[in-house]
Amino acid sequence: MDYIYLDHASTTKLDGRVLEKMLPYLKENYGNANSVHGIGRNAVKGLDEARGIVADILNADFNEIYFTSGGTEGDNFALNGFTKKRGEKNKIVISSIEHSAMLKTASELKGVEVVKIKPNSLGLVNPNDYLESIDENTYLVSLMMANNEVGSIEPIKEVCYNAHLKGANFFTDAVQAMGAMEIDVKDLGVDMLSFSAHKFNGPKGVGAVYIKNGAQIGGIITGGHQEREKRGGTSNVAGAIGLAYALKYNRETLKKDSEYITNLRNYFIDKVLSLNGNFKLNGDRENRLPNNANILFKGINGERLLYKLDIMGVCASLGAACSAGSIDPSHVLTEMGLTSIDAKSSIRFTFGKENTYEEVDKVISIIKNLIEE
Repeated sequence: MDYIYLDHASTTKLDGRVLEKMLPYLKENYGNANSVHGIGRNAVKGLDEARGIVADILNADFNEIYFTSGGTEGDNFALNGFTKKRGEKNKIVISSIEHSAMLKTASELKGVEVVKIKPNSLGLVNPNDYLESIDENTYLVSLMMANNEVGSIEPIKEVCYNAHLKGANFFTDAVQAMGAMEIDVKDLGVDMLSFSAHKFNGPKGVGAVYIKNGAQIGGIITGGHQEREKRGGTSNVAGAIGLAYALKYNRETLKKDSEYITNLRNYFIDKVLSLNGNFKLNGDRENRLPNNANILFKGINGERLLYKLDIMGVCASLGAACSAGSIDPSHVLTEMGLTSIDAKSSIRFTFGKENTYEEVDKVISIIKNLIEE
């Protein structure tokens, strides 16, 4: 079956050019980057090349980039790393619509008060709500740059400013934003930022974090000296190269791709909302990522509709891919004020540069026929 893939927020297809860049580090230059011999030194060169590319794109210093296994590790890195260096402070302030890797890990921190900031009905938080919640006992403030379920782009700079005003560190999960927006870490002012390669046509299982020089954060994987003793373990050189070049190629066409994807997504939204049904867009139409269309099909069982779409060759999701299999409604949608029933009637469609208008027309026709059934 030829699938129509509208689940790019979950993962993206590996760019063939990226694979070509990775192959030499899986074959000829396969050495351990900690080895002192020639093949090991070649691996180090690849790792340094990757770190330099990422640093240049983010306007960071070379030694502020650390490679990880992906977004979930990045969230854990921030929470556990800053907690190790918190001193007498015992409070963190985060949004209630963070990724589950953030929310679940935060709930497991010992002796730490976790304050959660709710968004409005459009999935956007108010920076003043953060300001009122941050005090002298707060050591970490976190807000994702863009929400993974409804695509809302959050006021990162304002919240970061408020955190620093009160002497707290600021971390942002940029997993969904990276690849969809231009990101300058110095302009944002963040202390730490995380992202994952597979969201922008890179390989799965590799990510990176930016940690501002001077930030007081402990390491999370001990036993090795890799990543300046912040994250031990044999370096995934091929993965790092894949991440770096995926980000490089993404940035070269970002403006053109974003414009195309935005227009395609808006075309889809207009078409689906014009169908004979009580449907609405979840979240702010304008202040959202280019690829995201989260639709409430009111009165319709979302899980059943998603199953039928899959049978017809359309790939979408009920929410975050990491929550697949959960019987609970989306915490993001319920925090925005949707009922559990409406949250379970919502489906996330996320577009990529490979999608076409012909595909959208076909999906609209399939949805129309399924709704009539």
